[in-house]
Amino acid sequence: MARSQRNDNFVDQTFTVIADTILKFFPASQKEKEAFAYYRDGMSAQGDGEYAEALENYEEALKLEENPYDRSYILYNIGLIHASNGDHDKALEYYHQAIDINPRLPQALNNIAVIYHYKGEKSETEDDREDFFTKASEYWVRAIRIAPNNYIEAQNWLKTTGRADINAFF
Repeated sequence: MARSQRNDNFVDQTFTVIADTILKFFPASQKEKEAFAYYRDGMSAQGDGEYAEALENYEEALKLEENPYDRSYILYNIGLIHASNGDHDKALEYYHQAIDINPRLPQALNNIAVIYHYKGEKSETEDDREDFFTKASEYWVRAIRIAPNNYIEAQNWLKTTGRADINAFF
């Protein structure tokens, strides 16, 4: 049974009804509507912490979704699940795929930077640490250029470490 048919809380039920109503009137192909239904069910499962189910739905959505912008969000959400499960390398793969399609996805850029920063903190050698911190700063700068009012902690880190002139963003 599809997740959208078994939602048991008011918010999920309301979202499903609204989404289904929009889909009925939205000028989209049946394939696009199916892709959205899988994406919606994936988001619902992810929100409930049912990551395996969410991944299944996202994989189905990817098979059907042709719109690059929409595909980037599916890939981003898959990256979120892998990051939540501690598989940072797999998360990076999906985040990079998302920004290859949609380079103006600041949340993916931020998450890549967070993972590189984490890897830098865990590095055993100074060279590796510096390489990871450099990558983190590059991705944070890209994210901040797109969304200058976000990522305040990253902005502070960039400023205090001298890795970027934050004033250049404003």
